[in-house]
Amino acid sequence: MRILLIGYGKMGKTIEQIALQKGHQISGIIDIQNRDSLTDYNQSNTDVAIEFTHPESAPANIRYCLQNRIPVVSGSTGWLERFAEIKDWCEQNQGSFFYASNYSVGVNLFFHFNEYIAAKMQAYAGFDVEIKEVHHTHKADKPSGTAITTAEGLLNQYGSKNKWVSDAAAPQPGELNIISERLGEVVGLHTVKYTSEHDTIELTHNAHSRIGFAEGAVMAAEWLPGKKGVYGMKDLLNL
Repeated sequence: MRILLIGYGKMGKTIEQIALQKGHQISGIIDIQNRDSLTDYNQSNTDVAIEFTHPESAPANIRYCLQNRIPVVSGSTGWLERFAEIKDWCEQNQGSFFYASNYSVGVNLFFHFNEYIAAKMQAYAGFDVEIKEVHHTHKADKPSGTAITTAEGLLNQYGSKNKWVSDAAAPQPGELNIISERLGEVVGLHTVKYTSEHDTIELTHNAHSRIGFAEGAVMAAEWLPGKKGVYGMKDLLNL
């Protein structure tokens, strides 16, 4: 496959490494220095785009790909207030869009187990629940996209919480607190913690490297072409 990389930070470089190892070609690399060159790419020279950029640029990058019939896999976070707009744009253009806040297979199993545990734990009023996420100091958004996805999955199953809040000093009874910490070069650590007067139950995912994320993104890029609509890791992994 001919893969266009939009974003060439640490994730983009790791995705390039994995894609080349799997025998794919890199049709081009778009970064902040040459962002105007995105218009050089279309169906004639690119089979799929993988987009990992910043919140302020991701929607425009995705829209360009959809408008030009390039299937696009995005892992950019911090822009999801515009997700409905991008979904509509995808449908209007009969495009192919794959989004995940985290492409690690392990993290997506973590999401699945998180929802299962939340459904069971809602019956036990003696427990309260919170989420903690830790990332490297270079991460721009807070809370992380993975933490937000974890929170939304939990809220779907846990009736006593009705919304998530970020770093609340004293969260209200119906609020699910997400505590964020930026520390060194931590790749990604997410914990859902249920606490009662007598004990604590924790579900944790700890990423040791970016390779798991990159492998999942390339897997999604291999899966997406030929499909129409909006997809995510649950579709890819049949969860």
